[in-house]
Amino acid sequence: MPRPAPKATYRLQVNHTFTLDDAARVVAYLSALGVSHAYLSPLLQATPGSMHGYDVVAHDRISEQAGGLDGLGRLSTALRKHGMGAVLDIVPNHMAVPVPESLNQPLWHFLRDGDESSYANWFDIDRSTDHMPLMPVLGGRLGDVLDAGEITYENGILRYFDHEFPVEPGTEPEDPKPDRARLEELLMDQNYRLASWKTANDELDYRRFFDVTSLIAVRVEDPVVFAATHELIAKLIADGTIDGLRIDHPDGLADPGGYLRDLAELTGGAWVVVEKILEPGESLPAWDCAGTTGYDALHQVGGLFVDPSAETALTSIYSAFTGEPSGFADVIRTAKREIVDSILLAEIERLVRVLRRLGHLDARWADRTDRHWRTALQALLVEFDVYRAYVTPGEPAPVASLTRINDAVIRAVEAVPAVAEEVAVLGELASGVALTLPGTIERPAVWDLVADFVTLFQQTAGPVMAKGVEDTAFYRYHRLISLNEVGGDPSAFGTAPDAFHAASFARQAHWPTSMTTLTTHDTKRSEDVRARLAVLSEVPHLWSEAVRRWSTMADGYRSPAGPDHNSEYLLWQTLVGAWPISAERAQTYMEKATHEAKQRTAWIDADVPYDVSIGDFVAGVLADRALCADIEAFVVDTLLVPGRVNALAQKLIQLTMPGIPDVYQGSELWDLSLVDPDNRRPVDYWHRARLLASLASGASQRVRGLGEGDVHDDGAAKLLVVSRAIDLRRRRPELFGPTGAYTPVPAVGQVAGHVIAFSRGGDAVTVAPRLSVRLQTLGGWADTALPLPVGRWRDVLTGAEFEGGVVRVADLLAQFPVGLLERIPR
Repeated sequence: MPRPAPKATYRLQVNHTFTLDDAARVVAYLSALGVSHAYLSPLLQATPGSMHGYDVVAHDRISEQAGGLDGLGRLSTALRKHGMGAVLDIVPNHMAVPVPESLNQPLWHFLRDGDESSYANWFDIDRSTDHMPLMPVLGGRLGDVLDAGEITYENGILRYFDHEFPVEPGTEPEDPKPDRARLEELLMDQNYRLASWKTANDELDYRRFFDVTSLIAVRVEDPVVFAATHELIAKLIADGTIDGLRIDHPDGLADPGGYLRDLAELTGGAWVVVEKILEPGESLPAWDCAGTTGYDALHQVGGLFVDPSAETALTSIYSAFTGEPSGFADVIRTAKREIVDSILLAEIERLVRVLRRLGHLDARWADRTDRHWRTALQALLVEFDVYRAYVTPGEPAPVASLTRINDAVIRAVEAVPAVAEEVAVLGELASGVALTLPGTIERPAVWDLVADFVTLFQQTAGPVMAKGVEDTAFYRYHRLISLNEVGGDPSAFGTAPDAFHAASFARQAHWPTSMTTLTTHDTKRSEDVRARLAVLSEVPHLWSEAVRRWSTMADGYRSPAGPDHNSEYLLWQTLVGAWPISAERAQTYMEKATHEAKQRTAWIDADVPYDVSIGDFVAGVLADRALCADIEAFVVDTLLVPGRVNALAQKLIQLTMPGIPDVYQGSELWDLSLVDPDNRRPVDYWHRARLLASLASGASQRVRGLGEGDVHDDGAAKLLVVSRAIDLRRRRPELFGPTGAYTPVPAVGQVAGHVIAFSRGGDAVTVAPRLSVRLQTLGGWADTALPLPVGRWRDVLTGAEFEGGVVRVADLLAQFPVGLLERIPR
């Protein structure tokens, strides 16, 4: 019998600074908070010092630095003592290429023994190249490195600074200290090729995670590899240490659907969610899982607090100040084109090699040059607008997949008409249609190559989307940065209430135990930063005046090198969103943002004077007392209270909407974190435990009145919402589970559009305001009311009681900005 789905989870980032024993020490607090499961970051052995765990080096061990298997056992014991379970994040797509390389023993044995290795099928390597595989770790060209004496040999190991590489048995030199010539011969005799790091983007022959060359893809589609890499996971599920799994980057796998079927069989149908980025309008395939990790819910909820009527104004403000394009589509297209032309060129070249081999085997694909194939591939990938086509070789392609591929083909042909024929052929291949052409099925070599193309195209489309959109375009387009979140669309300006309800209906009907979230370890801004920034959409005139005033006040901190106006506009939003913020945090963020944007500077090819100008500008702004006072006044007078109302409202909605809510570590209080590493700072759990105890002891009266201006800097108001909502889910699981109905409760009255309300299971009603600044300018709630079902209702946040029937929203929210009503049993 599979274990039931969690009722609510709490994400913990476990590493050498916050170990499994540290996690065990906060279990009592998590239990008091009400969550049913600790949601743990990857725990398999990773590279030394890893802060995230996604760089796995061994699948048969729990991270020694985090506490090892014994530490996990102690955590499990603590969780069981409190009636709780654990969900584990796992990484099936890739392993680390660590330093030293010997830390990854499967890779080490493969590099040493080549095709004779028992690990020969573990890694996704293009065997059509003349070397296997490329190891691009050298700081210079191989000849120069040899001349400098930087590569040495000793006792069967080649060393390059901290790097280590094995020598194939039988090729060892007789001289224990070989000279330069013999070292070169020795290198040429190995099953791998050492090369400059600069060769990776052009010649890398192993699939990697996005553009991260230090992460090599694993072929879990091979049953032997799947069994070996999941043996410990299966044991932890079987013995009750782990109850559920989060699957990292399923789009990188050859067959995500097949993998999830295998996983369900291995784990006995354990609760599994996938880190799947669904683009707007895209649905999760009917995979064998509970759903996604919640980015779709994040955008549906957050968009409720963005005022769509301000889109034109904010667009004009942004364009006038920066001179940047006002449309996001062109920014995406430009960024993706740069990505396929540069950092993902190796992935393009691998697809070209498949097409070249196809041309050698079948005349239908012959007489087309590599250059034309390359241009056509780049054009099609730029226009392909989701992470994956969901085409599985040998299975009928979904209609939606065929439509998306065809639409991308049309756009690519319009963009690059010179390779229209090649683009059309690529569409035929990528959709799997070519697999059914006469003569293909009867020719296994041709069929296999087409199937390889189908898979590789999808494994390349994901990185192009991730690097082109989330990791580049989102750092270039700053109209309203609260919309620039993974899986989001900054051009979609807000979520209409009807659209939110429709999405919630769909989730309850199809994925009722999917995860929901507002903050993750990968979000670019915390939920509370986004909630505050959303208020800018309600005060565009005040925002425009403030930005121009601050820009003038900061003139003295500029240099000829920078900053440019687009980065400056990003900075002003970042400062007000995360205020108060130190110069160090702001500088670290701006360094990452400008390097990811890859316009004026980049990680690989940095513009040092520009980088210095950004750092100096931030330092100057945050050292200017008058300027900081002006920024603080704007935040306090204009954004603080409505931002916190937004934060409470979106949190309550997330915790009570269909799905399994996750709380990211520390975010149960106000949390104004930015992208990692800012969002992985230590969490003061003891402070949270004391604050939670004070709420439980009746001190919750002091968190009321937020809407009247009490700012509640300690975050008790948010902790009240989180703990009481989760407690209700724990006490009344039938209301929120797969059978708990979701029913909108439509408001009536003058400002009905400013309240979101819905019922869960008939006995719980969520009431949350939206666009509270505009609501106040309209005079408040006036006659707006909600029709509560028959019965007596108690607000679990305040204790206030109401009789069913038409109830004024002003009365429902008189004591607290949001309401969570539970029908009192008769």
